[in-house]
Amino acid sequence: MSEKMRVLIVDDEPNNITVLSELLMDEYELAIAMNGQDAIDIAREEPKPDLILLDIMMPGMDGYDVCKTLKADKDTASIPVIFVTAMGEIEDETKGFSVGAVDYITKPISPPVVKARVATHVALAHQHRACEMLVEKQVKKIRESQKDAVYMLGSAGHYNDDDTGAHIWRMASYSKAIAKAANWSVGKQNMLLLAAAMHDTGKIGIPDSILKKPGKLDDKEWIKMRKHSEYGHKILSVAKSPLFVMASEIALYHHERWEGGGYPKNLQGEDIPEAARIVAIADVFDALTMQRPYKDAWPIERAMEYIGNSNGHFEPRLSEIFASIEDEIVSIKEHWGKKEKNVTMIDS
Repeated sequence: MSEKMRVLIVDDEPNNITVLSELLMDEYELAIAMNGQDAIDIAREEPKPDLILLDIMMPGMDGYDVCKTLKADKDTASIPVIFVTAMGEIEDETKGFSVGAVDYITKPISPPVVKARVATHVALAHQHRACEMLVEKQVKKIRESQKDAVYMLGSAGHYNDDDTGAHIWRMASYSKAIAKAANWSVGKQNMLLLAAAMHDTGKIGIPDSILKKPGKLDDKEWIKMRKHSEYGHKILSVAKSPLFVMASEIALYHHERWEGGGYPKNLQGEDIPEAARIVAIADVFDALTMQRPYKDAWPIERAMEYIGNSNGHFEPRLSEIFASIEDEIVSIKEHWGKKEKNVTMIDS
C-alpha cells in the first residue's frame, strides 16, 4: 500500500486537471473526478482522500453543493476541502468557507502557493486523525475499566448468594430491552445495562445465614435483608459519574412500588426514578423464572401475567411495554440460559 497521502482533484476542465496533477503527482497519490457526483462517490470509497481540491463552476452539481453533501455525511465530513476556482470575489470566498471549505485558491494558480497550502492542510488532517485515534483509544480503555468495575461490583453483591452470575447480566439485558421499547436514547440504554447489573451490590453486607437460607425469611430476617438497598446506595454513591449515580438510585429504589408500600422510602409513582421502575420489573421477572432452593421456576407465561396484574407494584405503562416485547425477553432468557454455567462478563 502506498504511504503517500491521497489527494482528490475535482474539475470539469481536463487542462486544469493536468496542471494540478503534474504539480502534485510526485508527492501525493492522486484521484481524479470530472463532475460532482463522481467526486462524492470517490470520497466515500476506501481509502478515502486525505484532501480534496474542488472546482466550483461545474455542470450539474457545482462545487458548493458537492462540499455541502460531503460535510453532511459523517463518513466524509472530516475530509478537508480546498476550493480551486476562478471565482475570486469576496462573496465567493465567504460562501466557500460557509459550506465547510478549509481554504480557497484562485485561478490562475500559483504552483508554490498550491503546493504549500496542500502540504499544510494534508499535515493538519493527518494530525487531526492521529489525535482522534489517540482519543478513541483512551476512551476505549476507560470504558473497559468501567466495565471491569461494574462486573466486580455486580459479582460482589452475589458472592455469597446462590444466584449464578448469569442473573445480573440477564436482568440487566431485560432492563435494556424495556428501556429501548420505552424510547430511551441508545446512550442511556447502554448506561442502564451496566447500572442495572449493580442493583444488588448491597447484598455484600447481608449475612450468609439470610442469603443462603433454604426457605422463606422471618420478619427479623426481612428487616436485615431489606437493608441491602441502602448498603448498595452507600457503596455506589461514592462515585459521581452518571453511570454510578444511576446505579446508586437503582440500588436504593428498585424495591419501591408504583402505588406505594415498597422499601426503603415508601415512594410512589414518578417519585421513583424511571431506571429503578424498569429494573424492578426485570428483577422480579428474572426471580420468578429462576429455580431456587425453596421454589420451582415459574413458566414465562405465568411470570408475564404476574407482571401485568401486579396490584400496584409496577408502573402500568412499563408493564404494558414489557408485555409487548415478550419475544425479545424470551430470546434474552434463552441466550443467557446457554451461558449459565460459565458466565464471566457481559456481552458488548
